[in-house]
Amino acid sequence: MQKIFIAGSNGMVGSAIKKAYCNINIEDVSIRREIFCPTRKELDLTNFSLLDNWFAKNKPNIVINAAAKVGGILANKKYPYEFILENLKIQNNLIELSNKHKVSKFLFLGSSCIYPKYAQQPILEESLLSGSLEETNQFYAIAKIAGIKLCESLSKQYGFNAICLMPTNLYGPGDNYHTLNSHVLPSFIRKFITAKNNDDENVICWGTGTPLREFLFVDDLAEACLFAIENWDPNKQSAPKDKKGNSLYWLNVGSEEEISISNLANLVAEIVDYRGEIIWDNTKPDGTPRKKLNTSRMKKLGWEAKVNLYDGIKKTIESFKTEFKYKKLRI
Repeated sequence: MQKIFIAGSNGMVGSAIKKAYCNINIEDVSIRREIFCPTRKELDLTNFSLLDNWFAKNKPNIVINAAAKVGGILANKKYPYEFILENLKIQNNLIELSNKHKVSKFLFLGSSCIYPKYAQQPILEESLLSGSLEETNQFYAIAKIAGIKLCESLSKQYGFNAICLMPTNLYGPGDNYHTLNSHVLPSFIRKFITAKNNDDENVICWGTGTPLREFLFVDDLAEACLFAIENWDPNKQSAPKDKKGNSLYWLNVGSEEEISISNLANLVAEIVDYRGEIIWDNTKPDGTPRKKLNTSRMKKLGWEAKVNLYDGIKKTIESFKTEFKYKKLRI
């Protein structure tokens, strides 16, 4: 019996993981699966005793931590306290209680922002803690690093079966399209669709447009999560090792879809058929100059991304159009 608890199942990543599990055709009739997807109102992940009682009652044997407080540059800069504290509370509770209740597999989802601002590119897993973080999201990054190290320490000391995946910049259906607090790609989607609908002469984008970013469609990440749960045990001899031959407890998940922010803006504008001017506000921060993950170890395990950036953006725009019920779109 697989009893799977997806924490954060209503978010973009969690809902994609839930969909991926629901799409699996179980050929072995002896395998049964139950998926727990409590909402934030139904289960407060920051409340340790409440969560402890929930674990005791439902007894999940696979736990996926897709719950987190996330946001773009402005949100990270404006709410550093919330970004570090809320994420620490959620992940600490889930990790500690999964170990206490003897969960057979725990998956922790981090972020590529855990790596130093000027890490050697493409970024290897060994780059963790080798330099200073990007200032605009350091509080979120520190929380995620603490989660990785908590999983690693429990694995080494108590044999806790935990794995951690570090995805690159994610996008897809169910994203946050807030005008100020979203990440760059959903922000562009909303900006350019709004400008198209309003016949605006120009769109103002943050920064210089020169930074390079890698993007991963959320359904690809969901497949990577299921693959890792089934195929990766850091304690096995055949598992990926670092350059010194030590077990790795976190692996990068990315794609080959690297693009400059200015070209990304042009691509979104092209897909939504916006023909106005794009103006770059270089008084706003750029963030890390380049952030490209080395995903060779996940590829060696047998997984790689499938959805290309153009198709992924088109799917995301279609989802956005449905969510916000735009009637004037000509895409």
